Amino acid sequence: MTARTGRAVVLEEFNASPRLREFPLPQAPDGGVIVACGYGGICGTDLHLQQGHLDIPTPLVLGHEGLGVVRELGAGTRHDATGAPLAAGDTVMWASSIACGVCPPCRLHREPTLCERRRTYGVNRALADGPELSGAWADHIVLEPGTTVIKVPDATDPLAAMSLACAGPTVAHALYERRPVRLGETVVVQGSGPVGLAAAAFARLAGAAKVIIVGGPAGRLARAASAGIGDVHLDIVGAADPEAVLQQVRAATGGGGADLVIECAGVPAAVGQGLTLARRGGSYLIIGQYTDAGDTLINPHQIVHRQLDVVGSWAFTGAHLVEYVRLLPALTAHFDLASLVTPFPLERHADALTAVADGSVMKAVLMP
Repeated sequence: MTARTGRAVVLEEFNASPRLREFPLPQAPDGGVIVACGYGGICGTDLHLQQGHLDIPTPLVLGHEGLGVVRELGAGTRHDATGAPLAAGDTVMWASSIACGVCPPCRLHREPTLCERRRTYGVNRALADGPELSGAWADHIVLEPGTTVIKVPDATDPLAAMSLACAGPTVAHALYERRPVRLGETVVVQGSGPVGLAAAAFARLAGAAKVIIVGGPAGRLARAASAGIGDVHLDIVGAADPEAVLQQVRAATGGGGADLVIECAGVPAAVGQGLTLARRGGSYLIIGQYTDAGDTLINPHQIVHRQLDVVGSWAFTGAHLVEYVRLLPALTAHFDLASLVTPFPLERHADALTAVADGSVMKAVLMP
């Protein structure tokens, strides 16, 4: 009998290049699934993981966002999260995290995104904890019982689905649970990476009258415009005078500021800037500060003078992945999401990480 093995990209130590390794491929666990990964997405968070900005165990297989084909169902696994029949050969996506269900945030506060013992594929599942193939930067992943698995609509381009694989559910959580976009609002999005583009696309679908993206570098903004995402695109990254760009943003809102500003830049200094871009009585929704990139100066008078609602949003649950997949037909009908993605062979994982770090690609995915 041929041995079952799988290749995977392993982060062995911080500030070092991950390494491609091979591991035994186990049988599907009861209540779980083995998926043959078609794509493993590279998120900005993965760069922070490599650099040691989050307290995670090593070594571990990287990759918290993915899409693939069901290879094997464990005993008792018959349906996806929506109740649709699930079988070998189905194309699926899966939520990166499993909440424990019993800690205070899960049990009492109705906030499973804040679970104290959340297990996340590609982030805090060490090789020693098993199974080793617990990340999407691999040719197979072992999904444990409790994972939210959902079938991808047959007509959906997998590259389009992967374009916002982590960003889409993250924004779904922010806009469903924390601060929704209201009909006719003017929305400013800070940041032109995948999270920023997801926020801009979702804002348009939700009925925003105008969506202004301020970010950079210029190539990313051009890609967003080409994909049909955003009405106004302003480059603050390459600007000699950032304050002049902020003035352009305010002018684009009509002069008074945006009803809602959504921070997706991940740069601490963006927060102080963003507070000045909302209208008086408006809202500021902070999504991009997922990892601790350090302190920044803000002027609290801007919050009080503008009487702002300032809201934070952290990560997402399996339910928000389900909402993202349900929205894919509408998203792909309005926006050219597949054009945002650049595939790399699994062997070129180092090149893909470099491309994400230097901003030369919008969204990189690894293809086993």
